[in-house]
Amino acid sequence: MATQLIRFLSNGTPQWGVVFGNKIAPLAGDYPTTADVVRKGRDAARQLTAAQATIDLGSVRVLPPVTANQQFICQGVNYESHVRESGLDPKNFPFNTIFTKAPSCISGPYDDVVRPAHVKLLDYEIELGLVLARDLVPGEVVSDDRLHEVLAGVTIVNDVSARDVQLPQGQFYKGKSYRTFGPTGPVLLLLEPQEWRRWRELNMTLSVNGDVRQRAYCGEMLFKPAQTLTELAAMHDMQAGDLIATGTPAGCAAKAPGKLVMFILKHFMSDAAKWKAFIAKATKNPLYLQPNDVMTLSIRTDDGALDLGQQRTKVVAK
Repeated sequence: MATQLIRFLSNGTPQWGVVFGNKIAPLAGDYPTTADVVRKGRDAARQLTAAQATIDLGSVRVLPPVTANQQFICQGVNYESHVRESGLDPKNFPFNTIFTKAPSCISGPYDDVVRPAHVKLLDYEIELGLVLARDLVPGEVVSDDRLHEVLAGVTIVNDVSARDVQLPQGQFYKGKSYRTFGPTGPVLLLLEPQEWRRWRELNMTLSVNGDVRQRAYCGEMLFKPAQTLTELAAMHDMQAGDLIATGTPAGCAAKAPGKLVMFILKHFMSDAAKWKAFIAKATKNPLYLQPNDVMTLSIRTDDGALDLGQQRTKVVAK
């Protein structure tokens, strides 16, 4: 059975535990980083029982289950629905789009998302996060039936994005790496080998102020976890505890203009004028996040057997 591993603040000290209902069973031992707990603490976490759950979940501050020392790797345009809403043709993307976010943007699942003063187009993206169980071997080929050998578990990620930085400047890293732009958790769901076969059944839902904006099954990914892990192993070093966010489906605030508008922008306007017009129009889009908006995210199978919990964050102005 899957294990809901959680990281929380107890008496000012970060600690790990396992969630049983509304209680936490504390995990004995010192695990400063996510790498430490997935390398040395998973077996002990799986052995904890509900009878050992002595801490009230509501009495602690829940921390992100991925620590800021880990790499934060992301996939872009990895759902056909999101490719199309971005005004692009999936056939023009026969490659896996990979970028990074700053690990310093990782924040807790109930922490505020801070909108910088110069950002007006703040967007959301629900994503399934994969957490490595071990270092990737350079050049190794990962198959779908070996995911349990490489991955420790899954978590909820919100890839918060400043579209008025990301798009006009063409800088994914810059537009997506402000502090608090990576809410993660609440739990790192440790999966058993047979449970990894069900990752496609995980259903992602994101709502803003109770209005459902995004909903899709993870099986709709264009580039699946095994493909991405194989590609990353061929590229650069990846270590235990590192986080991979696997892309988002349709439903973001950012939408491509219509074909006529795109034609006019492309053929009759300079780049500077084009992006000025884009931002001016986008500021009237009510879907972009505003201060006091509340985002609620969940990922689970329809039968509830695999449940990554619920993330809830509020937008505040800087």
